[in-house]
Amino acid sequence: MPDPTDDSRRRIAYVLPVYNEQDNIAVFHAALTEATTVRDDLDYEFVYVNDGSRDASLERLLDLRKADPRVTVLSLSRNFGHQLAVTAGLDLVADDKSVDAVIVMDTDLQDPPSVSVDMIKLWEDGVDVVYGERRSRKDTVFKRSTAYAFYWVLDRLASIEIPRNVGDFRLMDARVVAEVSRYREHGRFLRGIVAHVGFRQEALLFDRDERYAGETGYPLRKMLSFAANGILGFSTAPLRMISRLGIAISLLSVLLAVYVVSVRVFQPDQSVPGWAFLGVGMFLLGGIQLIMMGVIGTYLGRVYVEAQDRPLYSLSLVAREGAATPGPRRHRDMGRDDPGASS
Repeated sequence: MPDPTDDSRRRIAYVLPVYNEQDNIAVFHAALTEATTVRDDLDYEFVYVNDGSRDASLERLLDLRKADPRVTVLSLSRNFGHQLAVTAGLDLVADDKSVDAVIVMDTDLQDPPSVSVDMIKLWEDGVDVVYGERRSRKDTVFKRSTAYAFYWVLDRLASIEIPRNVGDFRLMDARVVAEVSRYREHGRFLRGIVAHVGFRQEALLFDRDERYAGETGYPLRKMLSFAANGILGFSTAPLRMISRLGIAISLLSVLLAVYVVSVRVFQPDQSVPGWAFLGVGMFLLGGIQLIMMGVIGTYLGRVYVEAQDRPLYSLSLVAREGAATPGPRRHRDMGRDDPGASS
């Protein structure tokens, strides 16, 4: 039997965001522990981040921690969203020098735990980031079509290459996690941030399963907000498109003016009062101007949020065995310790 106290053993931390997953937690943890038993030469920590769940998820996680000392539980003070929940987990393990690599995955069993073990093999071969690329997915037609449209637009607008059909299911070396933790923007798009930091990154194809139980934490409203963070956070193309559209409309206006003057001069008998045309044109230009102002306002709003310099999240509970609660980090408000956690 390997000695778990051996300092030479490599340590893998799983960051697992949870939002209203009370029916999934026990089944997921059983599947995850079973999958990781094939690599008993490694030490594991399972960091569950409760993102302000309104069901019994937190109670289930604390019960899980009592049964498995490898489980760490973080609880956010309210629902901050999936990306910030993952960020909280990454911040915790980034401060722990004993962690060699981090795996991020959801707890709804759509991402098979056995695939994470395959990621570890690639990491041991020298890959710094192994991201799960969905070969197939058992989602609705609407979900698949909107995802395709989003990545199609992002591929053409983003200033960096962000892989398609890829979520946040990935393994990152500790060096990559340390770099990612330096990115503190509020409108977070983690898969874009990971792509931006660089290092050696490779895809691992897998077949995505159906959600085991419960409802998705990404309704249409959150999907649109997430898509906006991905596009606006990694591209200024919409601003450039506004300038190009303005130039195109100006050139069209000049051509129309030339046409009107030529009709007046050379064919005055065919000149017809164009009140309807002018009215349509005014409404068209007014709508375009409002759209332009909306795009500029969105970028300005993001600047305003960043200028406020508020913490990304707040923790109400940190339950971690065998390690001290991480110290304060800029843009982060750490909560109280769990009385049962050793420090």
